[in-house]
Amino acid sequence: MLLLLFLFFLCPPLTLSLNQEGLYLQRVKLGFDDPNGVFSNWNDRNDTPCDWYGVTCDSATRSVNSIDLSNTNIGGPFPSLLCRLRSLTSVSLYNNSINSTLPADLYTCQNLEHLVLAQNLLTGTLPQTLAQLPNLKYLDLTGNNFSGDIPESFGSFRRLEALSLVGNLLDGTIPSFLGNISTLKQLNLSYNPFSPGRIPPELGNLTNLEILWLSDCDLVGPIPDSIGQLKRLTDLDLALNNLNGPIPSSLTELSSVIQIELYNNSLTGNLPVTGWSNMTALRLLDVSMNELNGTIPDELCSLQLGSLNLYQNQFEGNLPKSIAKSPYLYELRLFQNRLTGELPKNLGKNSPLNFVDLSSNQFFGEIPATLCDKGELEELLMIYNSFSGNIPASFSKCQSLTRVRLANNNFSGEVPAGFWGLPHVFLLDLTDNSFSGEIAKTIAGATNLSALSISKNNFTGNIPDEIGWLENLVDFSGSNNQFTGSLPASIVNLGQLGKLDLHNNELSGELPSGMHSLKKLNELNLADNGLSGNIPEEIGSLSGLNYLDLSGNRFSGNIPLELQNLKLNQLNLSNNHLSGDIPPLYAREIYKNGFLGNPGLCGDIAGLCDSRDESKNLGYVWLLRSIFILAGLVFIVGVVWFYWKYRSFKKAKRAIDKSKWTLMSFHKLGFSEYEILDCLNEDNVIGSGSSGKVYKAVLSNGEAVAVKKLWQCSKTAVDQESGDVEKGQIHDDGFEAEVDTLGKIRHKNIVRLWCSCSTKDCKLLVYEYMPNGSLGDLLHSNKSGLLDWPTRYKISVDAAEGLSYLHHDCVPPIVHRDVKSNNILLDGDFGARVADFGVAKVVDASGKGPKSMSVIAGSCGYIAPEYAYTLRVNEKSDIYSFGVVILELVTGRLPVDPEFGEKDLVKWVCTTLDQKGIDHVLDPKLDSCFKEEICKLLNIGLLCTSPLPINRPSMRRVVKMLQEIGVEKQPKIAQKDGKLSPYYYEDASDQGSVA
Repeated sequence: MLLLLFLFFLCPPLTLSLNQEGLYLQRVKLGFDDPNGVFSNWNDRNDTPCDWYGVTCDSATRSVNSIDLSNTNIGGPFPSLLCRLRSLTSVSLYNNSINSTLPADLYTCQNLEHLVLAQNLLTGTLPQTLAQLPNLKYLDLTGNNFSGDIPESFGSFRRLEALSLVGNLLDGTIPSFLGNISTLKQLNLSYNPFSPGRIPPELGNLTNLEILWLSDCDLVGPIPDSIGQLKRLTDLDLALNNLNGPIPSSLTELSSVIQIELYNNSLTGNLPVTGWSNMTALRLLDVSMNELNGTIPDELCSLQLGSLNLYQNQFEGNLPKSIAKSPYLYELRLFQNRLTGELPKNLGKNSPLNFVDLSSNQFFGEIPATLCDKGELEELLMIYNSFSGNIPASFSKCQSLTRVRLANNNFSGEVPAGFWGLPHVFLLDLTDNSFSGEIAKTIAGATNLSALSISKNNFTGNIPDEIGWLENLVDFSGSNNQFTGSLPASIVNLGQLGKLDLHNNELSGELPSGMHSLKKLNELNLADNGLSGNIPEEIGSLSGLNYLDLSGNRFSGNIPLELQNLKLNQLNLSNNHLSGDIPPLYAREIYKNGFLGNPGLCGDIAGLCDSRDESKNLGYVWLLRSIFILAGLVFIVGVVWFYWKYRSFKKAKRAIDKSKWTLMSFHKLGFSEYEILDCLNEDNVIGSGSSGKVYKAVLSNGEAVAVKKLWQCSKTAVDQESGDVEKGQIHDDGFEAEVDTLGKIRHKNIVRLWCSCSTKDCKLLVYEYMPNGSLGDLLHSNKSGLLDWPTRYKISVDAAEGLSYLHHDCVPPIVHRDVKSNNILLDGDFGARVADFGVAKVVDASGKGPKSMSVIAGSCGYIAPEYAYTLRVNEKSDIYSFGVVILELVTGRLPVDPEFGEKDLVKWVCTTLDQKGIDHVLDPKLDSCFKEEICKLLNIGLLCTSPLPINRPSMRRVVKMLQEIGVEKQPKIAQKDGKLSPYYYEDASDQGSVA
């Protein structure tokens, strides 16, 4: 024993042992998934954890007092073991994948003051025991999936100053007992599906409250007067509810308030006339999209407002002149009211105006020349008023402008030369005024111009060659003017041009050569001019062209046969000097009106070529009569034969043993399998793919269903039309997979399976019918114009929510394995449903990682890289495919296209972004005013298609990111460096009818 002691003191240990707090944290570490390796320096070679990532210790006691692991991508349940750290005062696990429910024993964290678990995956009800934390001051549970009521115990917090439950699934109503938390400074409950209820008057007892956010909480009834008691309130947000009644005058007693947001309710009556002088701190007032009326109080406009949004109400009268004195006013949105009179003369002289939207009112008079005096005006929208006079010469120097819409007014005079060439304007709309003069050559400076709309004016002179320098121009509409001369040769340089409309002018000469370079042109309207020469054959190479009107000109010669290459919805070549034969494709009665007024034009259409030999025509008449008589006899015999065969078929069908059909229903049905069978004929086929044919069946009650009839045998194929890849997949398995999957799940964004019907030789699946077909068919056809940005955004959210349900809410989770635009179906309102679960698989619940499949299932262009070469499938494979769908929505392009060469859509987008920039990626059919939101959706698509699965977000995270795009369009105001400035905004006029 003495020898051992001697050796111990002679050779002391080389390392110190980790203290007890470190050992606790080592156990915490083991409970988390750590794909990013943030715990790599959490090792037992230290004596304390104070130097570990995210861990902070008290400088005196060396005890752990704070843990911050925000944005680290860790996952797993919340570790209640943290409560054994007796000095712990702050925990932040913001924006991770913390899941499961919050443990009930959190109350043992007795010293905890700051708890942030926002943007995670927590579920279940809120623990009642949270209120037992005696020192808790800040509780943020935003962006999780908590459900149920807010516990009654939450009214007994002792020191709580901030409570944020934004963006959960809480139901019930907002409870009155929250008015008992006298220490509360921030109460944020927005974006929860509460039951309809009133704002509790007891909230007026929270005299320390500074922020009250109750937007989108299904609130009804009036705003209680007691809200006016919150003298320290700086931010009041009650938007997106169903509040009604007048705005209480007590709100003007909020002497500390900076912003008030009451938009999108059903509030009525007038704004309070007096009392606004109490609100000297008010900078933002948004009461838009209500039913308010009366005049705008002068006392309100005398405040030093930063943002005034009163749009989509029924306000009338003049805009008070005092609004021009505000030194902070940057946003003035008054569109869709009944306002009248002239604008204040000095509007903009004292104010850093950014956004002015006065559309759809009854204003008149001239535009104040001072609007851009501060040099910050970006958007000027004044459509549908009675403004008159000239565009002020001072606007030629307004370099900050990006959107100008002055359409449907009474403006006149020449447009200032410098105004044509403003470098940042992407939309210039002067339609339906009385402007005169020429388009100035300075337009060459408008390098960002995307849409030029100047129709219905009195513009004259030649269209300048400089118009061809605008490489971003997508829409040039200049109809109903007095332009002369020929089309400039440079116009063929506009590679992005989608619409060229110059009808009803005085243009002359021939069309310029090189029209084939206008690859993206889909509308060409040059009707009612004096153009001459031949119609260029090159027009036939414009594959996207679907509207062609060259009527009312002096074109001569033959109609080019190359026009047959086009898929035209409108063709009008009438009233020209064309001759020769009409191309066979268009020699039909339905195109007749498009050829009238060309005496030398011949074709097999009644009323054309009347100069033919009459005797020859007489012979044709007798021949046609004979053919019709013979055809009539054949038709009568055929009908009799068909009726006899049909009766025999019906008798044979009734003789079939009905017991051989097996019907499995998943909902209450109003039809039988025999009613379905009667509709399975080729006339009702609406689609066909690698798994079978799809029929539309109209039932006796008038409703329609879709019926998929699976192929009878095994089939190895790559469907040439859809690109489906299914090597060795037995379709019996597909039938079972679809029945097993869709029969058990219920979700608004998953296509509904009514029933399955099978015999030994035939298997049928009966779904709800989707009137607008598949997203892929609609997006990549000439009907893609129906899919504007709001519709595409809605489709992306719907589909994401459907996939999120499969991945996160099904037990066990389900992987679709064939996510693509053709498997996203659209109902009558363009709501999206995920469909076709023939190759879906249940995820291995053992937690052993991705399951390896024996075959590849999926579609070309959508298959995740790792799935293609490892055959391992999990939710990340679906996320990649969904990312490709997002890229389709943003670009309007197919996932695989010969234009890409050896690339697919994902690689093409990445390469084009690097080499040419964002404007060469976005679908030109989308309105550029939504560019910011479209770019955000593009970023989500690129994130989902990351080559490394670990970098792809979960579908639940994708849903949240998509929803944030919609949320971020709401107007807010931020304090920075002592100044008020917008940190995001919504162009509300583009959501209303005035756009």
